[in-house]
Amino acid sequence: MEMRDFPFTVTEWAAEPAFEHKGESGTSWWRTVEATGFRIRIVEYSAGYRSDHWCPKGHVLLVLEGAFGIKLKSGETYMLRPGMSFLASDDAANPHLGFSETGARAFIVD
Repeated sequence: MEMRDFPFTVTEWAAEPAFEHKGESGTSWWRTVEATGFRIRIVEYSAGYRSDHWCPKGHVLLVLEGAFGIKLKSGETYMLRPGMSFLASDDAANPHLGFSETGARAFIVD
């Protein structure tokens, strides 16, 4: 990964607007900053959240609060607690789906 062609940036996440994204169930709120080729987000997931699609996009996700689950199309499921992360590459053959039974807050780079 090469990170180039954007200026040094400090982000005050609380000052960034939150945009609602509904899941198959529940809702997520995204605070997003974009830099050349990157999307950086703080995402808050409601209790009962489940993604409305299988995602083939690569991510680095770090759980800040709550519990967040990742299900792979192969059937494997991983539960992440605060301080845990996952890394997934762009891979249309092996998509993943996110969910949270209790709600969660995560830092995501993709």
